[in-house]
Amino acid sequence: MENSASDLAQRLSCEAETVCRHYLSNGRKQGRYWIVGDVENAPGRSLYVRLTGPSSGKGAAGKWTDAATGEHGDLLDLIAANLRIDTLGETLDEARRFLSLPRPEPPKPAPLAKAPSGSPEAARRLWAMGKPIAGTLAERYLAGRGIVGVRTVSALRFHPNCYYWREDTADVGKPETWPALLAKVTDADGKLTGLHRTWLDPETANKAPLDPNRKAMGHLLGHGVRIGAPARIFAAGEGLETMLSLRMALPRLPVIAALSANHLPALLLPNGTDRLYIAADADEAGRIATEALAERTHEKGIETVPLRFRRGDANEDLRAFGLQKLRAHLRGQLAPDDAATLLPPSAA
Repeated sequence: MENSASDLAQRLSCEAETVCRHYLSNGRKQGRYWIVGDVENAPGRSLYVRLTGPSSGKGAAGKWTDAATGEHGDLLDLIAANLRIDTLGETLDEARRFLSLPRPEPPKPAPLAKAPSGSPEAARRLWAMGKPIAGTLAERYLAGRGIVGVRTVSALRFHPNCYYWREDTADVGKPETWPALLAKVTDADGKLTGLHRTWLDPETANKAPLDPNRKAMGHLLGHGVRIGAPARIFAAGEGLETMLSLRMALPRLPVIAALSANHLPALLLPNGTDRLYIAADADEAGRIATEALAERTHEKGIETVPLRFRRGDANEDLRAFGLQKLRAHLRGQLAPDDAATLLPPSAA
């Protein structure tokens, strides 16, 4: 009997309402959707699950979206998030248990060819070895920079022993291992093209004492770390912490971290974009990158709005002035019709 992830997802979609009644019991059926607060079954109306439709593809039953966080997926993703399951294998086992299906015979392992160093395939394999950041050193590192509430950000993972090759020594053949925050780099369609690594010091929960302590791998040009569902309005900037900080201040605004000033002007814009906010770093490289991206975006008929900060970037402002003052500073820079939708109700 076929028990692959795609097969189980289709089987679950045929039982979408039963799945919702079991895992999201605090919700209720409303027309063709099941409405509930979030993936952890809180009361509310933010998350909605499609109950009818084909078993796969566009408009499939079981597809869900959380309007508050931008997270989305199928019923396998929902089960994993609801039960806080860390691995695909455990998720599939839970789905089989729910569907009363036997576990399949384990396949014979096939030898895995070595992926070229720094390639997108190497990035995909490293990403697959990462785990959710909840309760990890990566979450502590971000919290130390004032960034909290990121456990559900699917573009972030943690690796406890990530290889690091020093660039300032002749002994380049022997890598060290350090904990690392992983950030997934994707194209406009959500396909993984690369990975950004920030190595961390397990004693201080700060960046590791390495030079450099950040590196990227794979194909980066035009791509970035994307957080939030695609929308007609989004923000782009350089650093990961910068865009995570902006996302904290404006949780309904999708953001993209291009990871460097050199890559920001080449960012591939999502289809259907009407307005682009550019989180400008307060240095010469940031000014040049912001102007170059704004010029290129303007040629496509997209309105651009630069966001300026009192310190170097959004994260420096967050740490220096706090979340509420960062929001107050941003409010006056937003387009009038965006302030009410992008700011939380208490800050609008």
